[in-house]
Amino acid sequence: RGFMPYFVYKIGSGVTALVKNLEPVGKHETYKEAKASVRELRSSAEPGEEFKVIFAQNELEAEEMLGQQRECPILAEWEK
Repeated sequence: RGFMPYFVYKIGSGVTALVKNLEPVGKHETYKEAKASVRELRSSAEPGEEFKVIFAQNELEAEEMLGQQRECPILAEWEK
């Protein structure tokens, strides 16, 4: 079984809040490389630009995972 790469994506605003503009900007074999790449991209990012690292089998799976609407985390009573 081959390795699963870390993909780096630039996420821009899309047509609606649920639809995001995903642009692949890199693919790395290790998390350390991907993290360094994202840090560098974020340091020179324009306002509103967001960069994320995603661990997936391929670009299609990465984009599906990034496109999923995530539920808000449940807050503990003391966090409210």
